[in-house]
Amino acid sequence: GGLPRGRVVEIYGPESSGKTTLTLQVIAEMQKLGGTAAFIDAEHALDVQYAAKLGVNVPELLISQPDTGEQALEITDALVRSGSIDMIVIDSVAALVPKAEIEGEMGDSLPGLQARLMSQALRKLTGTIKKTNCMVIFINQIRMKIG
Repeated sequence: GGLPRGRVVEIYGPESSGKTTLTLQVIAEMQKLGGTAAFIDAEHALDVQYAAKLGVNVPELLISQPDTGEQALEITDALVRSGSIDMIVIDSVAALVPKAEIEGEMGDSLPGLQARLMSQALRKLTGTIKKTNCMVIFINQIRMKIG
C-alpha cells in the first residue's frame, strides 16, 4: 500500500481540501522511516509551524521557494539526479508560472506556455525518477468554471 516510489504522483482537488496537509503527513512518515524529503514551495505559502505540528522534522526538510516555474523544475531535476532525496513535493502546479509570463506585460497572451513547460519537465524527469526511486508529488488545484 501507500504511494509508489520511482513514480510521479499528482494530488489534486479543490482549494483548501487538504492536499498540502496530506503531503506533509507523507513527508513526516518518510522522515520517520529515515528518508530525506524536499518541499518545492512554488506557492510561497508553506506554514512551517503547521508542518511541525503534523510531525514534519522541519530542520531536516529541504525547502525551496523558487521564483519561476523553470526554476522550480530545475531544482526538482537537480534533487532527483542527486540520488539522495527520497521524496519531493511540488506545491503547486498552478503556481509554476513560466519566466516569460512573469516578465511579460499584463494581458499578454501566452497560450500553452505552462502546459509545454510541464510536459517538457515530465519527459526529462520520468527516467531519472525511476532510476533513483524518488517519489515526486505534484499538487494541483481544480478550478471551477465560471458561468
